[in-house]
Amino acid sequence: MYTTYLFDLDGTLLDTAQDLTDAVNHILVKYGYPTCSREAVVAATGNGARELVAGCLPEGEAAPQFQTMLEDFRTYYEAHSCIKTAPYEEIMTVLEKLKGEGCKVAIVSNKPHGAVCELAERFFPGIPAFGERSGIPRKPAPDMIVAALAELEAKREGAVYIGDSEVDVATAKNADMPLIAVSWGFRSRELLVSLGATQIADTAEEVLHFPVDKE
Repeated sequence: MYTTYLFDLDGTLLDTAQDLTDAVNHILVKYGYPTCSREAVVAATGNGARELVAGCLPEGEAAPQFQTMLEDFRTYYEAHSCIKTAPYEEIMTVLEKLKGEGCKVAIVSNKPHGAVCELAERFFPGIPAFGERSGIPRKPAPDMIVAALAELEAKREGAVYIGDSEVDVATAKNADMPLIAVSWGFRSRELLVSLGATQIADTAEEVLHFPVDKE
């Protein structure tokens, strides 16, 4: 086993797709835009709130009142982030096993920091959580990973990053860390393979069984 496990949140630990879809559509309706499907919202998820909202607007960031819409989305979502969201199957058991083995565990997400902390406290109490914050470039830049390791007082050697998307594949590469990609999240197994992921878990339990020296 690795000694430190850094997990992405959306599509990895939590199925947040419906709450994100509902929040995006609340804002779209409020400002007179057509709603988006769950699939379209999921496809736009992974690079933070700005890219999510922009990806669901016909004009992207050029939309009138975009900044106001973005702030409205952040406020609404933070207040409605736990309506339909739930951990994926076996996730709670896996996290307990990791902690029981003495591993360091943390969450690193491009979701706004306040929402990440609220979700972590609700579903994963005691696990440190790091979201998008000013002054730290978001994933796929390695800075959030470096900051999380520093706060955990953990070395890069023996650490692994776990995520479900192209952003996570790039994050692990940029942070010079091994990756365990997960196929149950917001991207397909086929896409993860095409992006070069070599360690792919199809169930949460499989995350426990990748040897440190595989890559």
